[in-house]
Amino acid sequence: MWHYNQSAPTYNLTQSSKRPMDLVKINFQLAKYTISAPSIKQCPEDTGAEVAFAGRSNAGKSSALNTLAQQNKLARTSKTPGRTQLINFFEIQPGVRIVDLPGYGFAKVPERLKREWQKNMSEYLEKRESLKAIVLVMDIRHPLSDFDRMMCDWAQDVQMPVHILLTKSDKFKRGPAQATLLSVKKEMAHLGDLLTIQTFSSLKKVGTTILQNQLTQWLQPPKDEEEA
Repeated sequence: MWHYNQSAPTYNLTQSSKRPMDLVKINFQLAKYTISAPSIKQCPEDTGAEVAFAGRSNAGKSSALNTLAQQNKLARTSKTPGRTQLINFFEIQPGVRIVDLPGYGFAKVPERLKREWQKNMSEYLEKRESLKAIVLVMDIRHPLSDFDRMMCDWAQDVQMPVHILLTKSDKFKRGPAQATLLSVKKEMAHLGDLLTIQTFSSLKKVGTTILQNQLTQWLQPPKDEEEA
């Protein structure tokens, strides 16, 4: 069933197995940087639950992370796309993490380095057992790049949930923003129950609660911690 929210257009194709009251609350304001890993070998212990943010270098990924956590400098933002070259981990509570993956597409670096980034990110996505879902960040003005489609195809292959975050929605009036959301939803309909999608604005703080609620479903702590 499709769910539409008037404050920030969102279409939700997934259903949580728990009612909201049964979910352990996640306080995203507690997020803190822990480590930057060049490859999966340097990543933190592969336990608990984490959700990774992916997207092109200029899609507004760092700003979305800062808005999610209500912190100005949690994730580094820059006017130079592509500065995030490592897998960055932020712990919210023990065993619960959000991950900032390297931006893709605009970094002015040698092709050899770009290939190395892609290799490391591919290993992380394919081998990380604690990865529960991907937040795929897209500039609402330029959605569904080749990279975005590649990520969605990979998610379908491995049955990984994907939440598409259409950022910078303040650049559009409501009508065009909703039209873009509907267009992306239609093109990605083959993902079925794996897909959720919403509009988002870091500048206007629109869509933050929707994003937090979606992540809360995925980032529930391990049972032993929940019952402690």
